[in-house]
Amino acid sequence: MAKTSIDALAQRYRVSKGRGFRLSSIDPGDASGSALKDQAQALLAESIARMAALQERLYAQDRWAVLLVFQALDAAGKDGIIKHVMSGLNPQGCEVHSFKTPSAEELDHDFLWRASRVLPRRGHIGIFNRSYYEEVLIVRVHPGILAGQPLPAELVTKNVWRERYEDINGFERYLGRQGIVIRKFFLHVSAEEQKKRFLKRLDEPEKHWKFSLTDVKEREHFDDYQKAYEAAIRETSTPAAPWYVVPADRKWYARLVVASAVIEALESLRATFPQLDAAKLRDLSAARAALLSEPKKRPSS
Repeated sequence: MAKTSIDALAQRYRVSKGRGFRLSSIDPGDASGSALKDQAQALLAESIARMAALQERLYAQDRWAVLLVFQALDAAGKDGIIKHVMSGLNPQGCEVHSFKTPSAEELDHDFLWRASRVLPRRGHIGIFNRSYYEEVLIVRVHPGILAGQPLPAELVTKNVWRERYEDINGFERYLGRQGIVIRKFFLHVSAEEQKKRFLKRLDEPEKHWKFSLTDVKEREHFDDYQKAYEAAIRETSTPAAPWYVVPADRKWYARLVVASAVIEALESLRATFPQLDAAKLRDLSAARAALLSEPKKRPSS
């Protein structure tokens, strides 16, 4: 299989301009890539190797950083994608951060604060398992959460969501200007597939730890979450920080789509190994000569 076989795969799911976007335009069970299924394992392995090579250049150049944001409903496969697609990355240049319910300290700061504290350094890849987008997703679906946040009452108006979208766009624009490349992924799973995965977790004891009754209760708000995600994607998709709405009913396919998008992002940076000046090259030549001139050591008895 040629290495370009999945290079354009993610493009059909990329949303760079959100105006007019409808979540219904993308089928969670999209089978357009079915021809790749038999080669999915080999293609993913090849993609992982390519990402590792590109990461090495990113790290060595030490100019750009990459931020990958993963959002999804429960059981859509975020953890699996992070585990399988990112498995070849060097841990020295990659950090994963999961965002749970905000702590009291985090609530005493602006909603972008906890994310801004763990942004990737230059040369690094940062992975957010959920993110600041929770503030326009779960908080929007459950207004009681917003009511419980210690915000001045006069600031919580009917415009609060539009203002938060504006803040997110401004934040991401700023990060882009500082050399942080952002790619955002919504793993789009259907209600039927989510139900199947929940039942599978209940059937397999080793997966019981991943299950919570809250997960089932949240299914009552499935349609509300679809509306919240659609609005967030529509309002925060930009050419510099695009969303990828990834069909997630087929795990193997979702992984290839994400791999395709990550490779595209890394390749777009054209990162190269640092060029050495004449003085450094002379030092290397001297080091080689010194090593070659060392007398052979006798093996110890």
